[in-house]
Amino acid sequence: MSSSSKIVLEAQNISKYFGTITALENVNLTVKQGECLGVVGDNGAGKSTLMKVLSGLYKPSNGSLFFEGNEQILNSPRDSQNLGLEMVYQDLALAGNLPIGENIFLGREPTRSFGFLKLLDYKKIKELSEAHLDKLKIHVKSANQKVEELSGGQRQAIAIARATAFNSKIVIMDEPTAALAIKEVGKVLDLINNLKKIGVSVIIISHRMDDIFAVCDRVMALFQGTNFAESKLSETSRDEVIGWIMGKK
Repeated sequence: MSSSSKIVLEAQNISKYFGTITALENVNLTVKQGECLGVVGDNGAGKSTLMKVLSGLYKPSNGSLFFEGNEQILNSPRDSQNLGLEMVYQDLALAGNLPIGENIFLGREPTRSFGFLKLLDYKKIKELSEAHLDKLKIHVKSANQKVEELSGGQRQAIAIARATAFNSKIVIMDEPTAALAIKEVGKVLDLINNLKKIGVSVIIISHRMDDIFAVCDRVMALFQGTNFAESKLSETSRDEVIGWIMGKK
């Protein structure tokens, strides 16, 4: 990622209140094209709330969101998806009894007309899925393989593939390597690096410092719902970032 890369997402002075509870207060965030931003913070720091605002699940109480320089008001996750922002949740929300290809296109399946009927085009689903998996260097036996037969790391890879199958510009990942074996963690981190190479921006929420320092270009820390600290990874250390999480500078 070059320093001159364009900003694809900017959040300005985002606040979110739930009654008398302040979840976020004047939070700012920017992400450039092909950049990976790590977002860290203790439980209750506001990470999940911020991601839900960015993905259209929550409307901010105050503040503005800009996608590629244009201010946007998100009324639903579909609005953010239409702008090219996708979220990969911890529970993945994959259908284990369906093949990989059908999971990737779930809810957005290509169809073919048969008289007055519109039928799923399974051949096209398989072809498009395999081309997309190949682009991301995700190796599976076949796009027809059922998701329930896959390992945890492979399932995470398929969830990421689904999030990037529709010209996504930004992917938010919530603890993408949680509960994975060490070997599988490496594969998911390689996939994140591949996304960066093809110009997709990534935001990672993670408690794993190894992950943050392996793939992120910058890290920002939230503390009690506010921006606490931010740095390029090359200009900070694990100990300093851990200190930020605990509210120490």
